[in-house]
Amino acid sequence: MLSMISHPECRDHDAGAMHPETKERLDAIMNQLIMSGMDYVIRHRDAPLVTREQLERVHAAEYLDRVYAIAPGEGMQSIEVDGDTVMSPGTLRAAERAAGSGVMGVDLIMSGEANPIFCAVRPPGHHAERAEAMGFCLFNNIAVAAAHALEAHGLERVAIIDFDVHHGNGTEEIFKDEPRVLFCSSFQHPFYPFTGHEKETDNLVDIPLSAGASSTEFREAVSDHWLPHLHDFKPQMVLISAGFDAHTADDMSSVNLVDADYEWVTSALKSVADEYAEGRILSMLEGGYEPDVLARSVVKHLNVLLG
Repeated sequence: MLSMISHPECRDHDAGAMHPETKERLDAIMNQLIMSGMDYVIRHRDAPLVTREQLERVHAAEYLDRVYAIAPGEGMQSIEVDGDTVMSPGTLRAAERAAGSGVMGVDLIMSGEANPIFCAVRPPGHHAERAEAMGFCLFNNIAVAAAHALEAHGLERVAIIDFDVHHGNGTEEIFKDEPRVLFCSSFQHPFYPFTGHEKETDNLVDIPLSAGASSTEFREAVSDHWLPHLHDFKPQMVLISAGFDAHTADDMSSVNLVDADYEWVTSALKSVADEYAEGRILSMLEGGYEPDVLARSVVKHLNVLLG
């Protein structure tokens, strides 16, 4: 049975009135699930708070000390961590829930209690590096989940697939020298965060997409580059950084994916998980900033995960 992990405190992160990363993103997803009737086949679970030990698997202790020291308390003004990343009084708890959701999801999958898992959380995480917050991201949620699978459950091969329109620079920086993790990413280039270039190594597969790229270029990137590496790697768990901002109706980017592309790529990744990982698959929300399109794309994604 599909489980969705979230928490009301994820709505308390307030990046500001003009910021695209808003609580309305989660509201739209939940409303679309209800309207589609899908809500009745999902088990909802509350995300726990991540622990310091779990965060230190992927983040430097000095960085975490700094984040906790500057976090504004109740009634205080929001602060800018960088030009894009804001901490409001509710941000730290939201980020702790977001990172904790991946840990919980991995535990549920490995115990056989639930599979697949979707983490509907915010703030997102894939830009957060080992010692730096950036791009709306404070803690690298998907990296925390992957490290938990490796260290707490002893897995030897974990794949992270990132189809957000922005390069998952933080995830790549954290795992670039970790042979137990295969990271596959597609992203508009050149584009924020202006990292990543075409590369294929044993554990990094970066496929840049030009502005204006369509379904054809995206599907070729997956079929010709991601899938061969995934079949060679034979992951024991598949984790997805599920960003939906490459959709043609999302003004965040200039890539022109459509609903059917998210169904198609989810099906391809689910087949890999079914073949090598006993179906173990966890997806975590990253980008997607046009609420209606985001919600519709998430429901398409989850329908495929449900099979």
